[in-house]
Amino acid sequence: MYQGLILASQSPARARLLENAGFEFLTRPAVIDEVEVRHAMAGEGADAGDVAVMLAEMKAAKISRQEPEALVIGADQMLDCNGIWFEKPADMDHARAHLLSLKGKTHQLSSAVSVAKGGSVLWRHLEQASLRMRNFDEAFLDRYLEVAGEDILSSVGAYRLEGPGVHLFNKIEGDFFTILGLPLLPLLDFLRGHKIGLAS
Repeated sequence: MYQGLILASQSPARARLLENAGFEFLTRPAVIDEVEVRHAMAGEGADAGDVAVMLAEMKAAKISRQEPEALVIGADQMLDCNGIWFEKPADMDHARAHLLSLKGKTHQLSSAVSVAKGGSVLWRHLEQASLRMRNFDEAFLDRYLEVAGEDILSSVGAYRLEGPGVHLFNKIEGDFFTILGLPLLPLLDFLRGHKIGLAS
């Protein structure tokens, strides 16, 4: 029975952050009906941060029931712009539409992380960042989409700040790791407390 660390996410960015921090782990994406959860929680008046926390917990708990001896990390990110929640774009046309909707506006990213073992959530954390997208023109948007390519379809908001997506913004407030989808520093604190990582 596996007793190590599992990342319950298919996000390459989150896996890369953990790898770069020196962790060895398995990746085991959790299949959750995220659309249904978002819809239900919106109907209950939840905000984007509440939804991100719930989804992160559900992912971690689901995989930890399958691997009860492992520590399982679940994470989720929500984008809220003036009360409208954005999801990952389905294709490049949707990516263009998302970016046109966000341009010239400030939006909030809520990134949640949780850790579960044996089906029970041991820890959770939520961080938020605020990003203002500049008022770019159509010619720039065409160039950006061509350069960024379909990699942006895996990112809520259709940008990757660690790549050409940084050119979309003129103001960013918040932790860089949070923007990438994983509040890494609080997670490291938790893992150190469980003797996992470089300081264990």
